[in-house]
Amino acid sequence: MTTGQTSSSSLSTRISLRWVPDPAFENTDTIVLSLLGWYVDLRVDKSTGKIDWAIAGQRIVDSQEPLRVLFTHAIDSHNAFEAVDCGTFTQLPNGDDLEIGSMPRWDLPGKPVREYEEVWRELPFREGPEGPGRGVSWVLEARGGERGVSRKDGCMVTRVFIARIWGTFVALRQEQMHSGGDSEAVVNDGREVSARREEWNSTTGWKTKYVLGPDADKLPSMTTIDTGDGDWSVGSEVIVNGQPYIVRAFERIEQE
Repeated sequence: MTTGQTSSSSLSTRISLRWVPDPAFENTDTIVLSLLGWYVDLRVDKSTGKIDWAIAGQRIVDSQEPLRVLFTHAIDSHNAFEAVDCGTFTQLPNGDDLEIGSMPRWDLPGKPVREYEEVWRELPFREGPEGPGRGVSWVLEARGGERGVSRKDGCMVTRVFIARIWGTFVALRQEQMHSGGDSEAVVNDGREVSARREEWNSTTGWKTKYVLGPDADKLPSMTTIDTGDGDWSVGSEVIVNGQPYIVRAFERIEQE
């Protein structure tokens, strides 16, 4: 438990994307929930209302000066599970963060790797059901994936990440074909990602902002998740809607 307002949680949105040397633009409604080295990132195209990119995994700090961060992709709607995703961050005069790096351009034939610049902005935490100045944050991963029937070309695994930062909740789900053993599993193919985003409203409770993808109805909702007073500590196993999850990150903020 953490007292006061010091938090390890982060809630951020993207302000712009620039493929160097083209002009900057922003075509998505993006929310990224991060806590203690784990993240869940949902980007929804504003014009179509469909998923632009959905990813989740670990956030690993590679260096502090300059700040370089490596993002793993346990879930990736672009199927770039093995792509090196490493960005260098510097703070802009207005407090936003500029991220520079290189990554594939999904909108071009052949998905060529290009240099990019992204501007990110930290968002204030949305008040949750705990009330003013208090909040619960966590990142959960479905235990071992939901393993399906093994086939000669591998095993179908369902990866699920769910995350909450106070009054913001995002859940991602993707079926993937894995080959190799658990310790050396390789993702051969990822199916379409399903996503859910909910936000707390003090008058009406948890409200859905996005429900996307073919299996969105299989994702848990904050209307049915009970954080309770159980062992929601890092590394523990909890049951959410009958499914076991590993608590990858957890934080509870209380008023002083």
